[in-house]
Amino acid sequence: MTRHFNIADLFEMVADKVPTRDALVCGGQRASFAQLEQRANQLAHYLASCGVGAGDHVGLYLFNCNEYLEGMLACFKLRAVPINVNYRYVRDELLYIFDNANMVACIHHREFSPHIAEVLDSAPDLKTLVYVDDDSGADPAAVGSAGYEEVLAGQPAGRDFEERADDDLFVLYTGGTTGMPKGVMWPHKAVFYAAMGGGGWYHPDGAITEPEQIASRVGDFPIIGMALAPLMHGACWWYACIQLLAGNTVVLNPHHSLVGEEVWGIVEKEKVNSVTIVGDAMAIPLLEALEANPGRWELSSIFNIGSGGAVFSESKQAAFKAHFPNAFITNSFGSSEGGAMGIDGGNKRGEGLGNVPRNDTMSVLVEAGEGRWRQARHGETGIFSRGGHIPVGYYNDPVKTAKTFIQVEGARWLLTGDEARLEEDDTITVFGRGSNCINTGGEKVYPEEVEQALKTHPAVFDCLVVATPDERLGSKVTAVVATRAGQELTLESLQSIAREHIAGYKIPRELHLVSEVPRAPSGKPAYPKALELALSGRHIAN
Repeated sequence: MTRHFNIADLFEMVADKVPTRDALVCGGQRASFAQLEQRANQLAHYLASCGVGAGDHVGLYLFNCNEYLEGMLACFKLRAVPINVNYRYVRDELLYIFDNANMVACIHHREFSPHIAEVLDSAPDLKTLVYVDDDSGADPAAVGSAGYEEVLAGQPAGRDFEERADDDLFVLYTGGTTGMPKGVMWPHKAVFYAAMGGGGWYHPDGAITEPEQIASRVGDFPIIGMALAPLMHGACWWYACIQLLAGNTVVLNPHHSLVGEEVWGIVEKEKVNSVTIVGDAMAIPLLEALEANPGRWELSSIFNIGSGGAVFSESKQAAFKAHFPNAFITNSFGSSEGGAMGIDGGNKRGEGLGNVPRNDTMSVLVEAGEGRWRQARHGETGIFSRGGHIPVGYYNDPVKTAKTFIQVEGARWLLTGDEARLEEDDTITVFGRGSNCINTGGEKVYPEEVEQALKTHPAVFDCLVVATPDERLGSKVTAVVATRAGQELTLESLQSIAREHIAGYKIPRELHLVSEVPRAPSGKPAYPKALELALSGRHIAN
């Protein structure tokens, strides 16, 4: 059977080369490449027996666990599409993604059974549910969900799947401009090259040119890497794939929150070589644990600490360098739509979020009028953009696809939304999102969505939501509110109402009460003025 640039094909060739090597560690769970391969095959056969096939969408509604990656691989083996479900979502958000993604099956932790029960009627195609056991005591029978280990039992562990293709889809759901998630549709070959280094992440010969070369990129000694974000986020999901396709070991954080002492304990036990974080929100608790416990852990195995997906400040990079003087600290740029878009070279320290090289597929585009775009000239500011291997669009959303994926000089390009400047030395300085998107601890929060939730509070007359600085999270969600006449409002009551509509990381952490929310004469929000009011500190209510 012909092999393709398909993640299932590539993984199978790696698993055949290093079957006994540790592939995956998550708390008390361990799996060799052969075990991961066999269990993924068993799950794939079960899903196939339930009618899941090529192009079908399968939800992964799970905390970090080995079953997450088994589920991913099982889908790819069937040419089905795994769908990442953010376990922090509440009812309204779950209703949207279960409906929008057209799931036919869902693998979930037992704990989420009641949440699935709330949205099941809105997902008419969802016929197959499989639960991973936990100690929650929730009743999976209420949604007709079958036990994970029970469905694997008796299923064949071999491969007898149909030939796959380069353009089978890998869909990653991420936040949208309206606040609701949107599914980024990546062909396997495109995501393999754009987000996973094309198999050359750890090899001097770089990316492979033929699928069969993937086994030659496997080193004699595995690099043990730990990604601290949840697998439901692209940064961790893709990093796990990078590790597996290089024949390396993936170590996951089994805990549902990040506690520095727990992380360093895992790093010491597993002799982790590389730790990948998402900006200062993760850096701060890790550094605090090191500073509070000097010499507690033996951490000489570490040779890299890298960050991507959120601001990784120079001060935090320097602090890690002080603790790990022989390690290299990396600050990468990337996005759900753009994959990995370069590592900050440090050329423009103190300006923007970082600086990356320009190349044939990484550039700055400038609006040229009448819906047209052109390449930036040196010194010009525009939008950080990617060409070459890029997604085919957003699932079920042709309007957003048309706005984000454009034609420039006969080639297709992605507009990331980040403002950037093309420097005279042909590098790109990235300044950040040009919209009002709030990045708080690596999570995307869109003001309009939060505002709608806040307006359900009976005391709220009008409001705007802005980002204000936060040492740990980078930015925190801050509400500027005008109350109804005679009404009183506290931060606690506002948060309580908001939690009924949006996930916890979107809840405002600060409240400012003003007599009138700033708006333009047209009624459109005046976000800069709202931010000015918040930063003044004169109206803070908490």
